[in-house]
Amino acid sequence: MKILLLALSITVAFLSIAFKDTILGSLNQLSNNTSTSFEGLPVFPPLAIYGAPKSANMTISRAIRKVFLAAEVAEGAGARVRRSIGSPQLRNFSPFLMLDHFTSAPGSGFPDHPHRGQETITYLTQGMVDHEDFAGNSGTIEAGDLQFMTAGRGIMHSEMPRTSPDGTPVIGMQLWVDLPIKLKKCEPRYRDLRAHEIPKINVDDDKVHIKIISGQSHGVDSVQELAYTPVWYLDIDIKPGGKVTQNLPEGWNAFAYTLSGSTKFGVGEDQSTVGQFHNVVFEQKGDEVHAEVDKDAKENGRFVLIAGLPLDQKVVQYGPFVLNSQEEVYQAMMDYQTHSNGFERAKGWHSEIGKSLTGH
Repeated sequence: MKILLLALSITVAFLSIAFKDTILGSLNQLSNNTSTSFEGLPVFPPLAIYGAPKSANMTISRAIRKVFLAAEVAEGAGARVRRSIGSPQLRNFSPFLMLDHFTSAPGSGFPDHPHRGQETITYLTQGMVDHEDFAGNSGTIEAGDLQFMTAGRGIMHSEMPRTSPDGTPVIGMQLWVDLPIKLKKCEPRYRDLRAHEIPKINVDDDKVHIKIISGQSHGVDSVQELAYTPVWYLDIDIKPGGKVTQNLPEGWNAFAYTLSGSTKFGVGEDQSTVGQFHNVVFEQKGDEVHAEVDKDAKENGRFVLIAGLPLDQKVVQYGPFVLNSQEEVYQAMMDYQTHSNGFERAKGWHSEIGKSLTGH
């Protein structure tokens, strides 16, 4: 028993170093705020695992609940991230667990680490990222590409930015999405979405360009079967003088994260001008979001607009493990340490791409 406790302590120490910011925030809320409940909304679509329901034909613009700057913090091995969801400003915005806007300089990255119980969506806007996991899967995504990863019952992998010849940093976003209870123990899987596969449209006399990563915009559907939990993900770029009204499924949680420029969100008295690196959280009531850029603006306003179906279930998170009870989190830590129940292949495994940082 002493040996087992010692091993478990070592695991906790390892995870505390690798995921210190996420863990500290999660533990502070473990006893008082372990649930995210949205009365009257379904736990999961009863008939469809993939896709998303179409919103009703309404014309109610969503009000803005909150706007805040995503502060930059250290994460991984030498990387810098602007964390909006998963920060003290916004926790467990179901089904969203975390949003990191990361910048990785040469020699930094995210070496070997585990996951259980969530999906991650990685969207690269600059550079290249190599990926490798304990099941023998490996690959590279480039600027404009995405990777959808379902951790399910357990995965161990490494995500390492590739050093560019001119030393420019690798930039992208990683979104963590909760899995419904019924799918927490599903087998892990990956789906790479290449930039050329993403449908794109122009509206408002070509002053607005929209990449439909997941979901629907102005009658155009995205590629299907990307993730289990229903999520809409749009990359919207507005030229000066442009405006757009985007429909969203009613009752879903939604937010915008601003990548560049200044954009006006909302209508009438509720309208707010938002600068770069801010998260705009919308109220659930309503079925559309309005955004525009002043005609005198010196640059385009670019943001991602993301919406997801809220899950009526408890969220108990400890670093990379996202489950529904403290007992399940403890079991995940034990399974990872003993290489069992989904982590069998983690025993003795070290990624090739992470060796430069881990020394293995």
